[in-house]
Amino acid sequence: MPALCRDCLTQFDRGSRCPACRSARVVSHDELLTLSIAHMDCDAFYASVEKRDNPDLADKPVIIGGGRRGVVSTACYVARIRGVRSAMPMFQALKLCPDAVVVKPRMSAYAEASRAIRAMMDELTPSIEPLSLDEAFIDLTGTERLHGAAPAVMLARLVKRMKDELDLTGSIGLSHNKFLAKIASDLDKPRGFSVIGAAETQAFLRPKPVRLIWGIGPAAQDTLERAGIRTFDDLLRWDKRDLADRFGSMGDRLWHLARGQDRRRVSANAPMKSISNETTFFEDTADPDILDGHLWRMCEKVADRAKAKNHAGRTVTLKLKRADFSLISRRTTLRDPTQTADRIYRTARALFDQLGDAGPYRLLGAGISDLVPGDDADRTPDLLDPGAAQRNQAERATDKIREKFGPDAILKGRALR
Repeated sequence: MPALCRDCLTQFDRGSRCPACRSARVVSHDELLTLSIAHMDCDAFYASVEKRDNPDLADKPVIIGGGRRGVVSTACYVARIRGVRSAMPMFQALKLCPDAVVVKPRMSAYAEASRAIRAMMDELTPSIEPLSLDEAFIDLTGTERLHGAAPAVMLARLVKRMKDELDLTGSIGLSHNKFLAKIASDLDKPRGFSVIGAAETQAFLRPKPVRLIWGIGPAAQDTLERAGIRTFDDLLRWDKRDLADRFGSMGDRLWHLARGQDRRRVSANAPMKSISNETTFFEDTADPDILDGHLWRMCEKVADRAKAKNHAGRTVTLKLKRADFSLISRRTTLRDPTQTADRIYRTARALFDQLGDAGPYRLLGAGISDLVPGDDADRTPDLLDPGAAQRNQAERATDKIREKFGPDAILKGRALR
């Protein structure tokens, strides 16, 4: 059975320790040297960057997030042992871990570290599909002749370089498709290297819970459980047509994933699917003026990002979280795509007015999806809103002034609420 030392990169035949350096950090698998689809996930990335940049935090539980009213962006493994998890309300995280050091996110520092890691990945292959600042799919198919080493060796070299040069760690999942590579990268964190081979796929998946499927959240999991589906073994009992009839397009996807089948390619140019912005209030609020001001600012930020990336969206989404943490989400599809703050705001505001729910709320967000090129935006006149064209022109003129004199050169009155 091929084996690889993750510390000195020595290859050898089976064994629990490296014959060259005696390290126990060894990965071995029958298909180790033939698999080429990987998922690399940095370990507690934001917290790791903070600990690297501030050695005083090294042995302390660290939570990245806002104040007590916010949510946890991420937490180091010391805090995770205490039960702290991403997206957990901050007050709950501090109850579990009262001695935690809470650090406000420094996105510029995380982006810089991410760029350095991406540069290392680019040296391995052009087939990289980033999912966020701290994780990506990597396809090393056909690169063995170029590098003189199997993909597994190059992946071990990548995370070794990350540690040696950036003092950051990552976990590797290696398999024969993206679905399984993503699962594998979570099996042995932190600093893990896990392999799921083609020959063992069915045996590996059968007893596992379906929540392992990327995108199956609590709501979808509850729907599946009501149908008697808790494990992959349960899924295998369903006919493909019955799954499609019961769950639509998701049913077809579930049928293939239950068998470990995933034909998606690692796409270096995966399109952006949505643009959104949200904020968590310091105190729950039902004040209509405060909510309206925040909604405008959210929509303005979404519009600014859409214009910067030359995108427009056909669908506008409104997101609200009540004081009891229950989530409200509403969306509507426009006749033609938009990228203007005015139209995004007016659409989101109409969705809000239709709710008939006075709050109070702790979170508000807005966004656009079904993205298309920005050149197609706001072309069709709105006969029901004759002032729309004039407001559109005014916003474009405002954009030029702000570009020249700064973002605060012109502010709308509602932005001051």
